[in-house]
Amino acid sequence: MSRFAKTPQPPYYAVIFFSERTEGDRGYGKMAARMVELASQAEGFLGIESARDSEGIGITISYWDSLEAIKNWKEHAAHQVAQEKGKTEWYKTFALRVCKVERDSFFEM
Repeated sequence: MSRFAKTPQPPYYAVIFFSERTEGDRGYGKMAARMVELASQAEGFLGIESARDSEGIGITISYWDSLEAIKNWKEHAAHQVAQEKGKTEWYKTFALRVCKVERDSFFEM
């Protein structure tokens, strides 16, 4: 099974979340799984890709069909709770970037 999101033909949008975690889990794993579950049910959600190294640096990219869908997800009540916990408990630092995907290509052996 591929770990790549199955996105449609461009254009679509990518939300890139780059983060550095604090020490310990403190409910992070459970919340992260719940956010993926909820996002995948949100209108306009296209997919997600995520990786984290052993030092706590992570990149999660979620794909959306519109800026409105991204805005709606940002304002989702459960996601707002997760965002606040991220700022106060789970992340040392993070960056968020929203990009329009104009072209994509894939290679597979």
